[in-house]
Parts: sequence; structure tokens; C-alpha cells
Amino acid sequence: MGVAHSRLTAQSQISVPAEVRRKLGIGPGSVLEWRDDGDRIVVRRLGQYTSGDVHRALFPTPPKPRTLVELKEGVRRYIHGRHRASR
Repeated sequence: MGVAHSRLTAQSQISVPAEVRRKLGIGPGSVLEWRDDGDRIVVRRLGQYTSGDVHRALFPTPPKPRTLVELKEGVRRYIHGRHRASR
């Protein structure tokens, strides 16, 4: 991404350049966080968390690494158990 610029309006509003909106994945209604980082201000999309971020917030230990085969088998067992319980 190249350098992007915005101009402050008389009402102290700015427009977020299209290339920045695409990179952040934001649109109307998105919430941006403005953080003071010493000699600069960092802007980021609020609410963008990975499953790892959520897991670290909820559990004290990291998840055990699983293979794709193990994950598929776990999903299969879960669905099979749910299907059996609904009969």
C-alpha cells in the first residue's frame, strides 16, 4: 500500500481512503480505535480478534496442536453425537 492522505473538514471529520478501508476490512458502522504510541497515533479496526486471541483470554494454557485429520474426526464425532441426541 502506498502513502494515503486524508484532509480534516471544518467539523473535524476525516475520510478514510479506499485502500486503507480495504486493508482494514472496514465499512459503514465500523469502529476504529485510536491509540497514542509515543510519537505517533496508531489506528486499527476494533473487534478484530483471532481464535487464538479468544482462547488466550479464556484459558490459561495454549490449545494442543491438532492435525487436519484429528480436527475433522472431532467434528464428525460431535455432529454424530448431536444427531443421535436429537432422535
